[in-house]
Amino acid sequence: MLYVFNVVLPVFALILVGYICGKSGKLGENASTELNRFVVWLALPAQLFNFAANSTWQSLWQPGFILAFAISCLLVYFITFFISWYRKPDLALASFAGLSASYSNTGYMGIPLCILALGQDGFAPAVIATFVVFGMFALATVFIEIGTLAHKKSHEIVWSVIKSLCSNPLLVAPVVGLLWASTNLALYDPLQQFISFLAAAASPCALVSIGLFLIQKRKTEASDAWGLSFAKLIIQPLIAWVIAGPILNLPALWVNAVVILSALPTGTGPFMLAQYYNADGRTISRVVLLTTVGSLLTLSLFLWWNSAV
Repeated sequence: MLYVFNVVLPVFALILVGYICGKSGKLGENASTELNRFVVWLALPAQLFNFAANSTWQSLWQPGFILAFAISCLLVYFITFFISWYRKPDLALASFAGLSASYSNTGYMGIPLCILALGQDGFAPAVIATFVVFGMFALATVFIEIGTLAHKKSHEIVWSVIKSLCSNPLLVAPVVGLLWASTNLALYDPLQQFISFLAAAASPCALVSIGLFLIQKRKTEASDAWGLSFAKLIIQPLIAWVIAGPILNLPALWVNAVVILSALPTGTGPFMLAQYYNADGRTISRVVLLTTVGSLLTLSLFLWWNSAV
């Protein structure tokens, strides 16, 4: 049990620090938004570029792990998507619901948690999962663009989707990193140090930002949020485990990693996307809150069970 405590304490302690600083007024009302911008536009892209630039295609190509994690994301996404669509035929709303139930917080929480739980070997699956999550983000963006721009011509919708995807630093950074890695050239030392400094700030700033985000009070109906939270914390990791373990029989490291990463709480990405499109983000924000608090229990139970086996 001490092992579990040692793993989850640093991650949730940083979230708690952000929450306390926000509640006490040490960090202002806009701190969460501004810290999020720093992470999204500078720190996390630097971390993803740094890893991709120092990796090989072979180290990132883990088809079994990718298959298990991606299928769990897609199944939960489309199940909640169609349930939401059945209740109210709104393409953008259904896409937000699907993303809320399947968007694991791999970049902000997954990377530090996997390293703490699995050692440095846990960094690779966390980054690979982050790429898959960005793919889910791109998929949701396509549906949202189609739904919100339905009144426009087809070529205008296509162009808008392309612009949205190509301007996302979290999608561009790892691609640029992989392209750089393919050249076999070494980065200029001062530039490498600059990128490393930014990359080191990604995880702590992101976790403090989550704590700040959680103090925001948003009233919404609880029923939808509870259902989406259950899908995120229970159904998705269960699907991932069944595929990775009994079906594909992956090595223990990759099975543990896919369960941890699938069981992560919903990230702030769907809420930020809702803000970008001026959509109602109340349900999403409640899902982020419920899953972040709930994951403290579910992740701790899994880590305890895994260490006891």
